[in-house]
Amino acid sequence: MSSRPYPSRRQIRQQERAGEWSRSADAGGRSPGAGRASWDQEQQAATRRRRVRGGSRGRVRRTRAHRSAGLVLAAAGLLGTCSVVWAALNGGNPSVTAMHTPGTTTSVESEGDPSEPDPGPARSTGTKTPASRAGASFPMAVDKAAGVLSKTFPQTGTGKIASVAGTAAAPGPGPVKKVRVEVEGGLPIKSTLFASYVMKTLNDSRGWGHGGKMTFARTTGSADIVVTLASPKTSEKLCKPLETGGTLSCGIGSRAVLTVYRWVLTTPEFSDTREKYRQYLINHEVGHVLGHGHEQCAGKGRLAPVMMQQTKGLKGCLANPWPNP
Repeated sequence: MSSRPYPSRRQIRQQERAGEWSRSADAGGRSPGAGRASWDQEQQAATRRRRVRGGSRGRVRRTRAHRSAGLVLAAAGLLGTCSVVWAALNGGNPSVTAMHTPGTTTSVESEGDPSEPDPGPARSTGTKTPASRAGASFPMAVDKAAGVLSKTFPQTGTGKIASVAGTAAAPGPGPVKKVRVEVEGGLPIKSTLFASYVMKTLNDSRGWGHGGKMTFARTTGSADIVVTLASPKTSEKLCKPLETGGTLSCGIGSRAVLTVYRWVLTTPEFSDTREKYRQYLINHEVGHVLGHGHEQCAGKGRLAPVMMQQTKGLKGCLANPWPNP
């Protein structure tokens, strides 16, 4: 490529005027050679003019391309900045694509009515969940009586559910309901103590058998009622299609599924009366198996019905674990 700069527009116009004078002079009688030279000069000027115009168009195209590239880079930078800010707002995770709106996704009490949020703490993402509400002295005597051996438990047990060995005759009058007690493997639970706790609660005079309505016998075979204590993950599967999130228990079919999450932690309102909550949990879920539906708080300061979803809050009522207090 020639290093000689292109002529300016002013120089081109001067050359064009010189070419027009040469052609008019040639027509007036100048020598053909002079006319030819002037004509060549005009052609050269036209060529240079096209080059200048082409160069201008090229510069315009390059300028536009550079501007477009600049806009793309600016947009990319803005997106990058937004991603960093978004990641900071979401705990350093840039893969989060939407923020959670309270109330759009909830854990529900699956005692037959998945309609209310669970007020309890969120599940731990680790393999163990601490019984943070149990206090430094946990487990206490009331916990050990319920078979609770530790304040931590796995989110998933072995998956193997076994009947607790042992049988017991029905102690009271009335129709006999046979009960089988089961515990999933891998839980920090003394299964024999848990089974005894279940049967003692069911046969309490304030229970479902009050007044000789029924009585409960323990068996390891076929049963009218199966009470199963399972890990959060396993209980969630057993309660399907009810949505429990593993933090809520359920009564479904002939089975009362108790999640170890609640058996150990109970709820904030029952943190000082864990025995009362565990009795409520057994009676409530067995109540569903017996065909009872949910009830509501009858008024502030009154005893909560046992079929009220007390796990979700007492709503002004007083805690009550018994069908017939």
